[in-house]
Amino acid sequence: MQSDLDSLSAKIDLSLKDCGLLMKTDVLGEVTQSIQVRELLARLQIGHLESKRKALEQLVEVMRDDEKAVITALVRTNVASLVQLMTATSQSVRENAVTVICSLAESEKCENWLVSENALPPLVRLLESGSHVAKERAVTTLQRLSFSSETSRLIVGNGGVSPLIKICKTGDSVSQAASACTLKNIASVPEVRQKLAEQGIVKAMINLLNCGVLMGSKEYAAECLQNLTNSNEALRRLVISENGVQTLLAYLDGPLPQEPGVAAIRNLVGSVSVEIYFKIIPSLVHDRMATSNETKRMIGESGCIPLLIRMFEAKENGAREVAAQAIASLVTVPRNCREVKRDEKGVMSLVMLLEPSPSNSAKKYAVSVSGGAVGYLNKLEELEVPGSKKLLERIEKGKLKSLFSRK
Repeated sequence: MQSDLDSLSAKIDLSLKDCGLLMKTDVLGEVTQSIQVRELLARLQIGHLESKRKALEQLVEVMRDDEKAVITALVRTNVASLVQLMTATSQSVRENAVTVICSLAESEKCENWLVSENALPPLVRLLESGSHVAKERAVTTLQRLSFSSETSRLIVGNGGVSPLIKICKTGDSVSQAASACTLKNIASVPEVRQKLAEQGIVKAMINLLNCGVLMGSKEYAAECLQNLTNSNEALRRLVISENGVQTLLAYLDGPLPQEPGVAAIRNLVGSVSVEIYFKIIPSLVHDRMATSNETKRMIGESGCIPLLIRMFEAKENGAREVAAQAIASLVTVPRNCREVKRDEKGVMSLVMLLEPSPSNSAKKYAVSVSGGAVGYLNKLEELEVPGSKKLLERIEKGKLKSLFSRK
């Protein structure tokens, strides 16, 4: 008898509590669209899971028609209820809850509430073990929230990096793009970059640059590498060791916005050894240099030309040859030609390459871009080196005097 009374008392207490919530939300007054929305929001906080599930389904439908009405009616306690529902035992409830939260994340009003009501841990758990729909909504939500540096730090602190990287490797194309954007945002926070590297972000971004389906994925990956290599020498060396320079150069040859790739390469060039450049340049020359002038301009802007000029001083004739090949192609763009002339060793290094030794295979490329050393050129003309006769004629006519005046 006493247990029955206790059970009845508990039910009455719950009903009184629910009535109190209904009165506070003013849902018992005149029925309007806003009142209906507030009623649905209130029902997320009261009753059993099945009742909440139905209210959530109706709320999703309302948001499709009038998202603004929901956001206007929303209060912080409603956000807290939605966050709790992301951990419900029902898959459909979790999916609908994260669908609503994904829409709310676009609102500046709700963004801070989501973070303060601890939405990040359940969002990360959905990345790890949620359904396909839940994962896609969760990663899109994190993408929107991660534009805040503080929230980016919290995502890292809640273990979000590893599942984000996994999505970049195995997720569908839409989720990959959202995940890459989130990681790009996180990588803009200097103190977390090393932790990102330890969890394999560099290899994941390079793989996206090579194999990403959506153009946005590749652009975000290039921006992420740009952020990672900004003022971090250890990460620069890591990107270089993973063939990042070659991959970024290939990215410049595509249709995407090239600024992130140029900026990333600019971060890297000072850390690239001559030995590594010797490995990179052949593929650069044969696969990339025959493309558009815009690509050549971008490569020049990335800071490669001074390093190519330094390669003229290498002992190996092969290194000098590939550097000369690259310069010969790059200087067909006037901006790059001026860059070579401005370098204190540029023109003189090219002139020295005109020395007609049988072992100097770089001379035919130097002839393509340089003037000077008439004696060398006479001998090269006798050897029928391509371009030598034409260059000699121009020098004799005084057409190349400006080549020796750096501008």
